[in-house]
Amino acid sequence: METGSGQETESAAGEPVWIGLPPGLLRMRRLLLVVWLGLIALALGGLLGLFAGWPWAAIALLPVAAIAWGWVMLGRNWASWRYAERADDLLISRGVLWREETVVPYGRMQLVEVTSGPVERHFGLASVQLHTAAAATDATIPGLDPAEAERLRDRLTELGEARSAGL
Repeated sequence: METGSGQETESAAGEPVWIGLPPGLLRMRRLLLVVWLGLIALALGGLLGLFAGWPWAAIALLPVAAIAWGWVMLGRNWASWRYAERADDLLISRGVLWREETVVPYGRMQLVEVTSGPVERHFGLASVQLHTAAAATDATIPGLDPAEAERLRDRLTELGEARSAGL
């Protein structure tokens, strides 16, 4: 099945076509991880070396180890995020240990907004937030290209208005 924008929503077997998040989100999150934990490691190492002696400064290697662990975990988390537009609803899947799949029916959407903070704007990213009558089905798709986020917002708004008109 194809949408009005020419994008397929379901494969020939009726399975949804899943769309992953762009790699820019992973780059942004990894850079933030390195910057913040790197600053903590430098400050901790410097302060401990100055006040407790240089052997104690080795404790600053803990944030460095956290950078290595976080680097891998961020990659796994980023790879787990995906979304699919179907005929009647939007699917959002995420999670590594605990998989979570959110189904948001188009007719239940009350508000679809595109947000982009200063760091996201610097990396050319935006998030789509979906608000429904039930707070439990609110959902967010982070780290999209701004053009894709706006396209998705417009499409979801259009489908939401069409589906709720019959209620």
